[in-house]
Amino acid sequence: MAEGAPLLHRKVPGTRLVLGDVPIWLFGIVLVLIWSSPFVWMVTTSLKTSAQIMTTQVEWIPETVTFENYVNVFAKYPIARWALNSVIQATAATSLCVLFGAMAGYAIARMRFAGQHIIFTIFVASLMIPPEIAVVPMLIGFIRAGLANSYEALILPMIANVLCVYIFRQFFLSFPKELEEAAIVDGAGWFQIFFRIALPLARSPIIAASVIIFTINWNNFLWPLLVTFDESMKTMPVGIAAFTPVTGTNTQLESFGMGMAAVTLLSIPSLALFLFLQKYFISGITAGGVKG
Repeated sequence: MAEGAPLLHRKVPGTRLVLGDVPIWLFGIVLVLIWSSPFVWMVTTSLKTSAQIMTTQVEWIPETVTFENYVNVFAKYPIARWALNSVIQATAATSLCVLFGAMAGYAIARMRFAGQHIIFTIFVASLMIPPEIAVVPMLIGFIRAGLANSYEALILPMIANVLCVYIFRQFFLSFPKELEEAAIVDGAGWFQIFFRIALPLARSPIIAASVIIFTINWNNFLWPLLVTFDESMKTMPVGIAAFTPVTGTNTQLESFGMGMAAVTLLSIPSLALFLFLQKYFISGITAGGVKG
């Protein structure tokens, strides 16, 4: 860099940090601390005794670390069964949703048919409709069909997601046309092109959509609450509602710590999934983002 360059635009020797970016980094660090503080408080509270939790003093680090809350969660509630139900529901619904979303996104992006743009416009406009509107009709339908309180009821309504279709549509808009033309010359049909060429190359949007859809399904509360009636069919979000500390006029002090322990266990899978696949998640979200 030239000698007379402004100080704010000079790079610190041995680093890639520009001095002018320091305020942005500091602002980002403050936001991270604000965002992570509830999570840190949840984890530390789950490691405290009831006496430490009910104190008026703010203790970010517990004086005495105890895993009693976690032991009580597994001893007093069928949380392992709830976790299994959540894993089955979230995994199956995410897999089917990503598959169908990829197929729909590919069809809208690459095929030419009447009403193509109108269909996509309706898809995007439906994002503004609250999903709670469809809960009551769906519940009545599943009860009449005899599918309530089953894995089918937990999975089937979750396999269609407009956001998933949008992610794949944006990616396939930038898909090389030459690959399709070469496959067509070799006699391949649309399904062969999709499953043998397009889908294997869509790793980034698959991961991005999987992380988003899995998190939505894993944390889904309203629909599983309404459609499951037996304790053995509850999912994790519905089950941990039993840890509510206040019931009527009675306050159960031990429920505060157990509730924090249960919510910590609930947050681990989706958080770990995002951290592990963060690089692919970001690239999948930004893939084809500038295409119309």
